Amino acid sequence: EPTRSATERLITGDQVDLLFGPYSGVLTQAAAEVAEEHARLLWNQGGASDAIYQRGFQWVVGILSPASRYLEALLPMVREAEPQGGSLAILRVSPGAFAHAVSSGVERLAPSLGFEATILAEYEPSIKDFNPILDQVEDARPDVLLAVGRIHNDLLLAKQLVQRRLNLGVVAVVATPIQQFKDALGDGADGFVGPSQWEAGGSFANDYGPPGSEVLASLRKASRHAIDYPMLQAYAAGLVAQRCVEVAGTLEDRTLRETAGTVDFSTFYGRFKLDPTTGRQEGRSVVIVQWQKGRKVIVWPPQQRQARLVYPWRRAGEGPNLATETPRHREQR
Repeated sequence: EPTRSATERLITGDQVDLLFGPYSGVLTQAAAEVAEEHARLLWNQGGASDAIYQRGFQWVVGILSPASRYLEALLPMVREAEPQGGSLAILRVSPGAFAHAVSSGVERLAPSLGFEATILAEYEPSIKDFNPILDQVEDARPDVLLAVGRIHNDLLLAKQLVQRRLNLGVVAVVATPIQQFKDALGDGADGFVGPSQWEAGGSFANDYGPPGSEVLASLRKASRHAIDYPMLQAYAAGLVAQRCVEVAGTLEDRTLRETAGTVDFSTFYGRFKLDPTTGRQEGRSVVIVQWQKGRKVIVWPPQQRQARLVYPWRRAGEGPNLATETPRHREQR
């Protein structure tokens, strides 16, 4: 209700020229409903849920890669490190359209890459202890474990997973790339992988607006807080809206919506190209990062990676690296 009333106020009271959405898929859907009622364009910089684009909204422009594509590269990346066999276990919060979209995107690709996928557990957002679920993980001993929940779920799961010292190939947790994950786990973050919409170390084509280094410098100058991904995606949304206004030559919403559906360009945040019918972002893709020796590095796609995936996953400080450990990992299976 607060999101709906705030969006209503911006449209009817403040009469803003450009309307930018909130953070979170649920809140974005609420804002999009109001925008739709008023035929006002919503620049969606904070909601990645595919459900937003399945509602038939006519006035939403997506900046982010949708949730179903967050980890579509996870299994191809694992297959490069481990060519043989494979099992995928999924832990996800329920209810949650975002979690379902992320996990379903991976699950859908599993058979074609030789992985047997299992939804090992679904849990409530209020869960306080993952150990009973981790007992199931220990029994299943999957090659790949994918966990997607609310941020507090991901942090708790990761902490308890580190304590268990399980023998797993790859552990993907959606919250992995955020600074809060590193702050919560410390050295225990090493080995975890996850999807990131943008990383400073990535090589992104850019034909409009400032490069990433200038964006970061600008944000650091303007903010007293640490720079994290919501700031960057909001900045990218501003650049996209600016470019569309320049091309359209007007602030009129219908013309801007039509323009957004036809332009194709790249900012520091990557390529912008919509599905013109749904407003879903189709031009850009996420990268996969891994914490290695206290640093977050891009490990996929190959053309952007800063280091190769460390496989199999180990708690920080345990065991040797890829070349010497993989055979023993196979024997234990």
